[in-house]
Amino acid sequence: MELAVAKLKDDAVLPTRAHEGDAGLDLYACESAHIGPGERWGVGTGIAVEIPDGHAGLVLPRSGLAREHGISLVNSPGLIDSGYRGEVRVLLLNTDPAETFRVEPGDRIAQLVLTPIAHAEPVEATALADSVRGEGGFGSSGR
Repeated sequence: MELAVAKLKDDAVLPTRAHEGDAGLDLYACESAHIGPGERWGVGTGIAVEIPDGHAGLVLPRSGLAREHGISLVNSPGLIDSGYRGEVRVLLLNTDPAETFRVEPGDRIAQLVLTPIAHAEPVEATALADSVRGEGGFGSSGR
């Protein structure tokens, strides 16, 4: 499968895989940002993508940025629908209580994973089938 990527800015970097077989494609910043403690910022990648029909793009955090700098994504995962053709922007959140996080053009800031989707049609039901879990929600599986 191919992923069509359009550069919206000359200095944009196309997504890459760090290792063959990796699920995620690294996304690169195309602009600078200084994100203070507890702040969030939308960082442009300078690219647009054409997600294939029947798929969705999920924008996920990079584990190294989370571990070393407390950087997460505000809306993790971010969702890119197959019909969207605008710039991919990444909503970074600095969870570090003291340090400002600096982003420079060319920095890897997130990853993009393509996944197949099912187009289920919602149908009103008078009742749902029983299951072992039932209505058990948060914490229902124990510690």
